[in-house]
Amino acid sequence: MTTAEQHAEFLAVSAALEARGFSRWNFEMGRIRMLLELMGDPQKSFRAVHLTGTNGKTSTTRMVEALLRSHGLRTGRTTSPHLDSVTERVTIDGEPVSEERFVELYREIAPLAALVDDKFDEPLTYFELTTALAFAGFADAPVDVAVVEVGLGGQTDATNVLGAEVVVITPIGLDHTQWLGDTLTEIATMKAGIIHPGATLVTSEQDPEAMIPLVERCHEVGAKLVAEGRRFEVLDRAMALGGQQITVRTPSDSVYEGIFLPLHGKHQAHNAAAALSAVEVLLGAGTPKTLDADVVGEGFAQVTSPGRLEKVRSAPTVLLDAAHNPAGMKATMESLGEEFSFVKLIAVVGMFGDKDAAGMLRLLEPVVDTIVVTQSHTARARPAAELARLAAEVFDDERIRVEPDLPEAIATAVNLAEEGDGAYGGGGVLVTGSVYLVADARKLLVR
Repeated sequence: MTTAEQHAEFLAVSAALEARGFSRWNFEMGRIRMLLELMGDPQKSFRAVHLTGTNGKTSTTRMVEALLRSHGLRTGRTTSPHLDSVTERVTIDGEPVSEERFVELYREIAPLAALVDDKFDEPLTYFELTTALAFAGFADAPVDVAVVEVGLGGQTDATNVLGAEVVVITPIGLDHTQWLGDTLTEIATMKAGIIHPGATLVTSEQDPEAMIPLVERCHEVGAKLVAEGRRFEVLDRAMALGGQQITVRTPSDSVYEGIFLPLHGKHQAHNAAAALSAVEVLLGAGTPKTLDADVVGEGFAQVTSPGRLEKVRSAPTVLLDAAHNPAGMKATMESLGEEFSFVKLIAVVGMFGDKDAAGMLRLLEPVVDTIVVTQSHTARARPAAELARLAAEVFDDERIRVEPDLPEAIATAVNLAEEGDGAYGGGGVLVTGSVYLVADARKLLVR
């Protein structure tokens, strides 16, 4: 088969997956459990670190995986949504599987998926089937440890078949309220569902309302609790070229000084502290173990987090950031003010219809000069005209441009960044508001 034929087959498989509804969610666990049982329960063949939270979980997942790989373990990683290709959801030893391998996995599982579809009122979702593909790929590799990000919530998420020995929960906020609940207590209770008997929970600092359900779940199932502020903390951080240097105290009561983290923002330093703590727990088989500082440094130096204050162009600087709720946008705005000095900043903004657009726009308003309102390709995107009406309640009219077509929106923003005060340099463009918008922008800007 030629390369072109292989790619065509991959596109056909991608289309078959997307026909299941890219953004369709169904939280009945029977389908995924039956499918995995028919597959021989591949998720039982490797150790796992399982991560959830409202913000920071993708970056933290990537940090945990990089640290484990630096310690000589063969790793699997699955995060969602993907930014470029669905193959990113089956990453082994830091690299997505090939399109050819992805097709092979799909062809092996598709007949079993059809059997499951026939048994239920609703067929397997896109996320359920790609989760099964990831677990099959990890088992076949085989990997030593899989680092798995929850898709949505926790307790009823398709990934919650792992019974992972280490669980990481990043900061919890109000998001996906139509599925997870309207209060921090309800959302935290759902996320706490991935804590299983005998596990260790490593949790970032939480609002007290969110922390209570996590503590209660640990008591209920006999899980150990490793909490930021008590068992680990960021002692120091300083800006550095291309990122920051951090000093972290960990659950083993070790202090790792001057670690270079090639990511921007205070929130990423705290994500790194949680990731390092989780790896200490895993490598110590439940009892935090002091690690070689040089190996830790090597692991963090490998970390990338595409779409998280990612610089993709210079002159003017173009940053991509997937902040998609007020808590995430607040962290992004703080990082911009701390680590970048723009004489003029233009934001290209697109959001989903179910997000708190007003809350995010209010956080953008003091920081950016102009916003260019646009939309991503997905059906869940809020129409640009509707977002512009919301923006008019926060921004003066002369600070708003509307360009529904993303390439035109980016071009408009670049031109605006280079006008006036930005004509001699120092202008910037920030693309933000949605993971899917950032994914679309990366396809245009990253080669």
